[in-house]
Amino acid sequence: MSNSAISRSPNVMGGTPVFTGTRVPIETLFDYLEEGESIDDFLEGFPGVTREQVIAVLEEARSKVAKQAA
Repeated sequence: MSNSAISRSPNVMGGTPVFTGTRVPIETLFDYLEEGESIDDFLEGFPGVTREQVIAVLEEARSKVAKQAA
């Protein structure tokens, strides 16, 4: 997963999946979206994460869901 927008390491947030290069859990993005917040709201709250990273994470999630549905 070296080119992934998601990284996971036991040394960072106890292995929780985070945005690569940050300590921001991926789950936080989905929490924001679930609560009706926008991507812009999320980015405002977590300036260390880029819009490109958010889009890449959403694309990875979509790809994994599509593979499971096939």
